[in-house]
Amino acid sequence: MEIRNCDEFNKKIKRILISENEIKDKLKTAGKFINDSYDGTPILLVSILKGSFVFLADLCREISVPCEIGFMAAKSYYESTNSSGIVSITMDLQQDISKYSVFIIEDIIDTGRTLKDVIKLLKSRNPISLKVITLLDKPERRLVELNADLSLFTIPDHFVIGYGLDYGELYRNLPYIAEYDSEV
Repeated sequence: MEIRNCDEFNKKIKRILISENEIKDKLKTAGKFINDSYDGTPILLVSILKGSFVFLADLCREISVPCEIGFMAAKSYYESTNSSGIVSITMDLQQDISKYSVFIIEDIIDTGRTLKDVIKLLKSRNPISLKVITLLDKPERRLVELNADLSLFTIPDHFVIGYGLDYGELYRNLPYIAEYDSEV
């Protein structure tokens, strides 16, 4: 995808679905969820890159208990608006997670295939506990049995951009969640 100017960039934003303020309000809920889960066991927040890095950065500032951060990368979209169904772990955690309460911090659960593979991989490493917090949930697109422990927003089946989510590596910098207009 080639965007030549700001007008072309902005034309692809069909409408804002979730405002910056709505996201900020829900971040407090997610921070409280993690704080309330703390029992003295070390916490590891695992961000699934690239989409969840903005969510993780803002979320960790809402957490008042000790926590560490780790990163993984998994992908299934390959510059398209539809999941390929082929999940690839492109960057893995380097640490032993067996002494941690692990929270997977996900940007969006769509078909669920990518996250299901990540969960299976991390469970095989025997964390003390494993929970999933997702910014966005699209249950009508789910192809596997999977539910997050906390979903901040449930959205309809639209391809969305912003707040870390992209189309062709663009739009991650938007401070809100918007519907991408593929017709323009």
